[in-house]
Amino acid sequence: MDQQISMNYLIELKCSSCGKSFDPDRLQTYCLACSAPLLAEYDLTQARRQLDRDRIATRRRGMWRWSELLPVQDPCNRITLGEGDTPLLHAARLGQSLGLSQVYIKDESLNPTGSFKARGLAAAVAKAKELGAKRLIIPTAGNAGGALAAYAARARLEACIYMPKDTPRANIEECRIVGAQVVLVDGLISDAGRMAGARAQAEGWFDVSTFKEPYRCEGKKIMGYELAEAFGWRLPDVIVYPTGGGTGLVGMWKAFKELTALGWLKSDALPRMVSVQAKGCAPVIKAFHEGAETCQFWEGAQTIASGLRVPKSFADRLILRDLRESNGAAVAVSDEEILEAQRKMAELEGVFAAPEGAATLAALAHLVKSELVQPDERVVLFNTGAGIKYLS
Repeated sequence: MDQQISMNYLIELKCSSCGKSFDPDRLQTYCLACSAPLLAEYDLTQARRQLDRDRIATRRRGMWRWSELLPVQDPCNRITLGEGDTPLLHAARLGQSLGLSQVYIKDESLNPTGSFKARGLAAAVAKAKELGAKRLIIPTAGNAGGALAAYAARARLEACIYMPKDTPRANIEECRIVGAQVVLVDGLISDAGRMAGARAQAEGWFDVSTFKEPYRCEGKKIMGYELAEAFGWRLPDVIVYPTGGGTGLVGMWKAFKELTALGWLKSDALPRMVSVQAKGCAPVIKAFHEGAETCQFWEGAQTIASGLRVPKSFADRLILRDLRESNGAAVAVSDEEILEAQRKMAELEGVFAAPEGAATLAALAHLVKSELVQPDERVVLFNTGAGIKYLS
């Protein structure tokens, strides 16, 4: 066992808007003064001197092999179901169909509970347990609820899940079978969020909504570390990412900044981040193209990709900032394009993607057509979940 694996470089939490510092040794939500997310800060100067990136590769596979750069202090609190180190597949036939030579799929469907949500909730639940929380509550479009329910069960904590009534049945049943309370809501995730927030306030549940606690982002950022390692410490040119709450997009951009500070990258070039949403719910795409700093609430949100049916992310300012800082782009695709891309990804590469993951392939076709991606560029599509979970 690596002797340094019990160390941790977490030093503080900072408001992403005003920069105010918060104590990471207490349960924290977000900056109430700014209504903005808190982000974890690490002593990267010390980590650069002491950590050996190549030794990390020799550890047991999984998200927690990066533990020094994750928020949990005590190794006993690192709750795991085997999340992380998902496959990075060279999608040669998909690339060829689009005239591209280097298209890859990061297949997050192989995480526990069948989606990338396992990463964020593993970190959030572990840290909440470490800081003394007993009861966790979340609003969800589906997969985040299943992940919270599973990790809470693993940690012996109570979980309560608020989700729309039309959430895929698989998501509902996976929450129930591990013992979580499930409340089905008439409306969208935004309605579920209001109800869960009210109950959290009234009954003392700890709310692990997207970006309303600091640590789901930390679990998701490890996707960025894994990409860097897989490509020999050179990052891809373009990352195409389905964006609902935006935790993964923000988390990965944070990871790339950390990797730069650690001196682990062989090139200073960072990826262009591309946000993908459905045309029936595209607040980030609208705000990006209008040059706005925040998103407006999207009325009448509707799409088959339930994870993209988020009328307004709490981290909209961060998402838009990171897209622009990366010289990235924002693309909206139709449900018809999503279904066609889902079929194409399955037929050509054997990946039965969630609708959200298939949306990235639909978006890539637009990027190629508009010449925002060049034939020889290295492109990574994120399939964020298992398509089989969406079958009725």
